Amino acid sequence: MPYVIISIQVRLDVGPTFVGDEWSDPELMESLNASLIKQLGNNYAQYKTDLPPRQVLDRLETKGFKLVAMTGVGQTCIWTMHKEAGVCALLSSIAMPVCSWFRSLNFENVELGSL
Repeated sequence: MPYVIISIQVRLDVGPTFVGDEWSDPELMESLNASLIKQLGNNYAQYKTDLPPRQVLDRLETKGFKLVAMTGVGQTCIWTMHKEAGVCALLSSIAMPVCSWFRSLNFENVELGSL
């Protein structure tokens, strides 16, 4: 589950904050102190936490999620967070330092045959 969508209506500073649907990772939802609720009139359940959005975003960042987008729709604010899936995250953590090191060697204008 690499994406999390967070939303809040009207008050940004106090919550409650909606952090997932009924198919969200239960362990992740527990770490956000979220409970699965079904509001009157809705035909779906969603996870809700009393944490304000800033605290939700902070907690997700410590779990490796990064902010992808934020938008406002009427009086609702929505954040989309993404986390690299297992192997991809591992490879990027290894590959980025190697790529940076290789670029520092300044081989850009060297032909492969001369190596």
